[in-house]
Amino acid sequence: MKQLTLALVAHDAKKNDMADFVAMFENDIRPCTLFATGTTGGRIMERCPALSVTRLKSGPLGGDQQIGALIAEGRIDALFFFVDPLSPHPHDVDVKALMRLALVYNIPMALNRATAERLIESFRD
Repeated sequence: MKQLTLALVAHDAKKNDMADFVAMFENDIRPCTLFATGTTGGRIMERCPALSVTRLKSGPLGGDQQIGALIAEGRIDALFFFVDPLSPHPHDVDVKALMRLALVYNIPMALNRATAERLIESFRD
């Protein structure tokens, strides 16, 4: 099986949940190439220092768009985007554009922890 490339993004209220998720599945995620938006990537690296994470810009500063570009270039195999549906997001158009690209390019997209766990488990097959 080819090495997978994953994109990791989380809204502010979900960053700790993302770091916890990555820590829980660190052995499954370790062989993957990882891209993350800035603050999310920093939180993951604090929690899992053995992982190599390419940190892009913070989401509102263009990180969501950078991940979208990687998706459009065919360089992302799955998007893990822990969304906070209860808080307003000033860069909501970027968030929607990122999700739209995942749909257009037909890559798996996990928007919550339950889906993320099932997606990671599918990589074991």
